[in-house]
Amino acid sequence: MLTPKKVMALCFLTISFAVIACGHKGNKTTAEDQTNTMKVKNYEKGTFGYDLDFLQKKDTALVVLANGESQIIISPKYQAKVFTSTAQGKEGTSFGWINYSAFEGAQDGHMNAYGGENRFWLGPEGSKFSLFFKPKTEMTFENWKTPSAVDTEAWKVSQKANNKVSMEKAMSLVNYANSQLDILVKRNIHILKKSEIENLLNIELDSTDSVGFTTENSITNTGSNKWTAKTGAPCIWMLDMFTPSPKTVIVVPFDKDATGKIATTDYFGEISDDRISYSNGNILFKADGISRGKLGVPPQRAENRNGSYDPLNNILTVTLYDLDKNATYLNQEWSPHKDPLVGDAVNAYNDGPLEDGSQMGPFYEIESVSPAAFLSPNESLSHTHSVFHFTGNENRLNDISKKVLGLSLKEIESAF
Repeated sequence: MLTPKKVMALCFLTISFAVIACGHKGNKTTAEDQTNTMKVKNYEKGTFGYDLDFLQKKDTALVVLANGESQIIISPKYQAKVFTSTAQGKEGTSFGWINYSAFEGAQDGHMNAYGGENRFWLGPEGSKFSLFFKPKTEMTFENWKTPSAVDTEAWKVSQKANNKVSMEKAMSLVNYANSQLDILVKRNIHILKKSEIENLLNIELDSTDSVGFTTENSITNTGSNKWTAKTGAPCIWMLDMFTPSPKTVIVVPFDKDATGKIATTDYFGEISDDRISYSNGNILFKADGISRGKLGVPPQRAENRNGSYDPLNNILTVTLYDLDKNATYLNQEWSPHKDPLVGDAVNAYNDGPLEDGSQMGPFYEIESVSPAAFLSPNESLSHTHSVFHFTGNENRLNDISKKVLGLSLKEIESAF
């Protein structure tokens, strides 16, 4: 027989079971909600978020340096490249060019063009001191091979912080003159604060969206022989790969008061007159990715900066680098017969179809090199190269362009 006390206890148990059951049902709904909110966001191609997701699958040791919404992606696995950057976070434009197809399939025997808006190479590419051709071979594309240490091999991270990473690579190369070069390369990459960008370029950013980074690169002779004008010597070679648009123009300032040739314009055949022009101490070079051509400026004529402007995407790019007008720069042309100790300090390249119709890009490049590294054992040479991107108010971009490159955006855009 149920007493009043037992009835009350039974009611309490019934209510408790109901509450617990409801609680479990509520927890299930909450878990489903959490799953929905944890779904990975799919970023559009062309954004920094898209490239970050892609590269994280390729290099588990990927390094991301950030200063607010300004961020850069660095890969130790892929030869210490700065692959890309953004001024507006993951949703922002990804400024570097990445060759997604190069990550798939077998490695290329000549060059694995993964892309990257700042990569470390060693020169010279051509001449009798070339690092890209074996001794006594003809300098043709069939024999051209990028040294694996800067093409396919991983680098070691030696130090890492929130705003800086240091990497290094030991390598042993044989040049076209059959000289062995034992080299230790060190590379420090530092993302810049807004104030540091302003100080380096002597500009005011105000509300302009920007990203900038500096790379400090050094090579040390770790062998037992001195690098001379007879054995040949390497140089540091920095190359920045960017995505073109039909309206992109490269701007290469030159010294109007210096004497001698302004530029070499026939690296891959003469650049046609409708793709290159000269204005107020600047070479203007069309960078639309549809016509292959390269130019170079010798050290006496070169300046320590250049850049590009893409009016369709509202992007102003500037590079800043070390330059010694009195130093010896190496010839990079594919010829063992020209003077190997007379070369360019600054280069710019526009990609385009090869003779067979194939094309690696499209992309365009801005490049700088160090002087020849005539080093005794244990001596070092360094070369600093910085990259900046600006986007936002056109009037502010115009002020930066006039201050740094000496031309207004209108002058650049109307060149072609």
